[in-house]
Amino acid sequence: MYIPMFYKVTDIDEIVEFVQHHSFGTLVTTRKGRPIATHLPLQLVKEEEDYYVTGHMAYGNPQWRTFEQVEEILIMFQGPHSYISSSWYEQENVPTWNYQAVHIYGAAQILDGEELKRDLTKLMEKYEHHRPDPVLWDKLSPSLLETEMKGIVGFKVKVSDIQAAFKMSQNRNNTDYRNIIEQLRNEGNAESSRMADEMEKKRKER
Repeated sequence: MYIPMFYKVTDIDEIVEFVQHHSFGTLVTTRKGRPIATHLPLQLVKEEEDYYVTGHMAYGNPQWRTFEQVEEILIMFQGPHSYISSSWYEQENVPTWNYQAVHIYGAAQILDGEELKRDLTKLMEKYEHHRPDPVLWDKLSPSLLETEMKGIVGFKVKVSDIQAAFKMSQNRNNTDYRNIIEQLRNEGNAESSRMADEMEKKRKER
């Protein structure tokens, strides 16, 4: 991914937090020379000194069969994004687009039954624990779980490279920056508001 210096993120803790909050990713491999992709809920976990992306897909999805055919796969995570009008700047300029994106590369391997069970248990806990009637692994009938697990394939990707770009007008002066945030909030859509929130947080950290 092309990343200008202003927008490059290398802090692993910041990247992990981002992926945890924007964990519906896109997994990309190739099959017979053609790129293929699947959109999936994923988890980024640390095991000893290494990071792994874990997830699962339908058994009928042929993409998991490509894991052994490629040295690395690409997984993309995207955060909020928004059009930025240059009318919001003090000086004449051209419009642009703000966004947050993380690309992760690594080799994939298939999870065995126990590994898949642990990964699904963690995934369900992440999205269910705060609900009044959470659907957790140990609350479901063994027969149902056995049947459902036959229809999926679990995998984990050992991370070999992470590229992160958070393009949020970091190159603008404070006056422009504050005005961009204000104008984004006035846009009246969720993506612009989310970008304004991220920009607000980013400038407070400086």
